[in-house]
Amino acid sequence: MMRMAERDAPRAVDDATLIERSWLDPEQFAEVFDRHAPLIHRYINRRAGRQAADDLVAETFLAAFGRRSRYDLRYSDARPWLYGIATNLIGQHRREEVRQHRIRQAAIPALDVPGHEDQVTADVTARGVRGLLAEALAALPGGERDVLVLIAWEQLTYEETARALDIPVGTVRSRLSRARTRVREALVAAGLTDTLTEILGND
Repeated sequence: MMRMAERDAPRAVDDATLIERSWLDPEQFAEVFDRHAPLIHRYINRRAGRQAADDLVAETFLAAFGRRSRYDLRYSDARPWLYGIATNLIGQHRREEVRQHRIRQAAIPALDVPGHEDQVTADVTARGVRGLLAEALAALPGGERDVLVLIAWEQLTYEETARALDIPVGTVRSRLSRARTRVREALVAAGLTDTLTEILGND
């Protein structure tokens, strides 16, 4: 829904135009940062943890700024390009990603826990769910994990994900299918079927 709203919202100047202008006027790139830094920050935060997010966002946009002269101006939306840079940087911090990986509370269904004992039980359960999901995601091959989070969490299309990761759309589909199967099996084995649609997206 958010993605559709963003695309439908009118903009005076698209990303490609701003990036082209920044070739001669570097300050124009600040608008690209303002538009997309919150989304990139959220993505990195989910994958690498809060401690790494600020630094990796800065590295993402520094890298993007340095490569802006090579940006393909046929694409008016720079988000897939930025997600691709961020994903590569996260890959360079893989051990930190596995260690720091956190799943936001929003990925867990709301629980009715009016009493203190129920609250304690719910907190323990929530931590368990986060741990199991983090383990399932960490166990995925890197390429499958990248595809899954870009589509299920960041809501990129198959085509945008292919552009972000510089792979064919067919590869996106096959990796997503394998990733969903692996994570689904792990969650079903743990009795967490209620979380499947929220975490994996719709088939």
